[in-house]
Amino acid sequence: MNLLRENERIITQRFLEDGYVIQPAENLAALNRIRQKIAELTAAHLGLTLPEDVGAFLDNIAEVIGPQQLNDLRLHLIAGLMATDWFREAYFSTAQSLLETLIGNELAMQRNMGMSVLLPEDDSSIVHLHSDAWGSECSPFEVVLWVPFVDCFRTKSVFLCPPAKDRQWRQKLSSFSEQGTDALFHAVEPDLVWPDVPYGSVLLFTPTVMHGGRVNKEDTTRWSINIRFKGLFTPYAGKRLGEYFDPITIRGATRIGMEFEYPGGFSD
Repeated sequence: MNLLRENERIITQRFLEDGYVIQPAENLAALNRIRQKIAELTAAHLGLTLPEDVGAFLDNIAEVIGPQQLNDLRLHLIAGLMATDWFREAYFSTAQSLLETLIGNELAMQRNMGMSVLLPEDDSSIVHLHSDAWGSECSPFEVVLWVPFVDCFRTKSVFLCPPAKDRQWRQKLSSFSEQGTDALFHAVEPDLVWPDVPYGSVLLFTPTVMHGGRVNKEDTTRWSINIRFKGLFTPYAGKRLGEYFDPITIRGATRIGMEFEYPGGFSD
């Protein structure tokens, strides 16, 4: 029995086949607000006056910063955003309905965040090919909400291996144990997809498939944030609730059930 609504069935089928879904941000005002905050934090950190066109400012940041300064900038951005009281709610609101369609409406959200600032031709910030499900720390019930703050395309985007192809390659991984992930990347490269994710859209994908990035061969810089979400009552593996994840949408019946105490004095 499948009682999902028609639009939910379509999205779910696309997610199962492709391993990802791209759609317009559900709250563009919130997305713009986050991008503005990122630009303000960046300008302040670099001692610059923020221009009116924050998109162009972020795209062309390589004109004023090099790879050696990136880690300090990333740490500054993460700290600044996590200290912003509206950030997490705003980020969630960019894809709330999509998350609820694919995971459920009682959710846990990663406490921290991943921040990517990928300069053109910079090989120091690459996230190499991997699947989070290869290790015991990651629950296969997680999804990644990947939000870009500039237009992302070709090597400025991320790559993903579609689930059907990923399942085939998973059976061959042991043969690459001595060769390393770079050899594996070149082997699977023909099967990889590089989704175009323009600013104003979000990408949600399963981290169980192989994914990652390469050297950004485009002329402008990639800015993106990734945060994980999962069903509140799905298995956690090594990333525990209260340590790695926080509950964000607990429904009324769940609250009553969690607080309920059975009366004493009655026999079974």
